[in-house]
Amino acid sequence: MEKSLKVAVIGAGVAGLAAARELRREGQQVVVVYEKSDQLGGTWVYDPRVESDPLGLDPNREIVHGSLYSSLCTNLPRQLMSFSDYPFEIRKNGELRTFPDHEEVLEYLNKFARDFGLVELIRFNTEVVRVQRVNDQWIVGSRSTMSDFSLEEAFDAVIVCNGHHTQPRIADIPGIKKWPGKQIHSHNYRVPETFLDQVVVVIGDGPSAHDISKDIAKAAKEVHLSSRSPEIKVSKLDCYGNIWKHPKIDCVCENGEVAFQDGVSVHADIILHCTGYNYDFPFLETNGIVSVDDNRVGPLYKHVFPPKLAPSLSFIGISLTVDLFHMIEFQAKWMARVLTSKVLLPSENEMLIDIEQQYKRLEEAGKLKHYTHNLLYDEFEYQDWLAAQVGEPGADEGLKQITRTLLKFLADNGWFRYFRALGTLFSPRTLSPPSQQSLVPDLLKSATLSFLRIFSHMRRASKQGPLHFFGTTPRVHLS
Repeated sequence: MEKSLKVAVIGAGVAGLAAARELRREGQQVVVVYEKSDQLGGTWVYDPRVESDPLGLDPNREIVHGSLYSSLCTNLPRQLMSFSDYPFEIRKNGELRTFPDHEEVLEYLNKFARDFGLVELIRFNTEVVRVQRVNDQWIVGSRSTMSDFSLEEAFDAVIVCNGHHTQPRIADIPGIKKWPGKQIHSHNYRVPETFLDQVVVVIGDGPSAHDISKDIAKAAKEVHLSSRSPEIKVSKLDCYGNIWKHPKIDCVCENGEVAFQDGVSVHADIILHCTGYNYDFPFLETNGIVSVDDNRVGPLYKHVFPPKLAPSLSFIGISLTVDLFHMIEFQAKWMARVLTSKVLLPSENEMLIDIEQQYKRLEEAGKLKHYTHNLLYDEFEYQDWLAAQVGEPGADEGLKQITRTLLKFLADNGWFRYFRALGTLFSPRTLSPPSQQSLVPDLLKSATLSFLRIFSHMRRASKQGPLHFFGTTPRVHLS
């Protein structure tokens, strides 16, 4: 007989929706999904508002959950932006696009929630303010964001799915306290017009830094992108007449100058921090059993269960991967089956030993603590492990190799060349001319096309039809 529990899910984004679906699939009839805003979607809800503190450091500021900017499109194909049994078929202006924008992703999530009966489980405009273990139950305190109404309820289990793109992580730069210019974190970036005719220094070397730099360049006078890599030489980026790439910032000065480690300096109006986010669980009270130390949430067994409080407390979606939707889906399946006792966890001591071994491997590999949950180069091993726990096949071997090739290209060449190559391969403006396609490195061209060809075969096998790029008129047809 299945074990019936009352379960609270905190957050109605990708992780919360996946968790709720798997809980219902496993027969859990009492599932409450708490959502602070008035709609589902989590980080995929665009909010034009920005916070009163553009750096997001003031603890008394009104927090805006979302970090989307207006022009954001996914940097992964839609086949990686969907759950395994629910393909991404959202069209924009009649086109089924390879790289959808944030509105299409949000529409996909809303359709997913409707089709699986999840909307009725969500308490919108309800913020969780307290989660605490009392005797053998979890007390969840919540309050309405629309009134003074508050409530406390008891649950058998709590699933934390509140996301991790809300609390900014800021670069520590010598001299920054006396630097006279404006500072902003990418969390509060929305549109490029606010940077009109400004000289902007962007700190970061990830996809957001590169994408936002290109967006800002439409309006800014100059954009200077600062990377942590010491091998970067100051240079103007191809195809962008007002973007320069620099090494790490050495210091900033009271006269407004920003000095880089290679001795070059620029007089800047704005510093934009594209430096990531901190994990934050302000509602969670565990007496120190679960803590966040330099962005390591722990101790967590396989990034999901805290051994001392398992299985009644779990975290879904805190790991960073390329194939995020599928990883979240497998985590949710595992969590739901553990709660119904269909899958058993190791003992508390065995889980703690496994965690210590993981920490030791990271240390031996020279990885800093804040990379604990970054699985970009280990994600398929992790996904295969999760799949084995729930009796499902792991990722396709060809897909694994192609993804590793793409990641190697990123490691060797950076995000700008990746985005430029994808644009050359798949943009309607540049796809057809062979002279343009010849600019794409053969390694990336082969890897990307093979990567997407695998998905095309998967679609045919599941009778979803062939894979087209940029609409119903096929500019590329992978067969």
